[in-house]
Amino acid sequence: MASTEHVYTDEEIQQRLVGPLQHWYLEDGWLRRKYRTEGWKGTLMVVNTVGHLAEAAWHHPDLTVSYAFVTVKLKTHSAKGITDKDLALATKIESVVHWQPGLEDGPLEGTPSGDQRFRYIKYDAPKPAQGS
Repeated sequence: MASTEHVYTDEEIQQRLVGPLQHWYLEDGWLRRKYRTEGWKGTLMVVNTVGHLAEAAWHHPDLTVSYAFVTVKLKTHSAKGITDKDLALATKIESVVHWQPGLEDGPLEGTPSGDQRFRYIKYDAPKPAQGS
């Protein structure tokens, strides 16, 4: 049973790159995100996280992996464009990779922020609201 998936236009994609997807961008027909890390250990943690989420979703990104960054590229190959699958996986990746338990009200503390030995990812600051 074949189903057709809605492929978003560039304008529709730009309208969705807000909130949790504010650090993602559209380039050359791919939805992209570059995660900066503190080095190889952090890079491997990001790659493994993205790999687990993508495999669980059965939707597989292209990755560029270097010492201190990982670039994730998403596109629904069967639809030849960006679909709800890409946006949903990007949102899930973002929520897991940038999860900071220390910012939540709960028993998990998160990694010690002042100790360089434990830093593994460079967290993004939120983008300012447009017009600010």
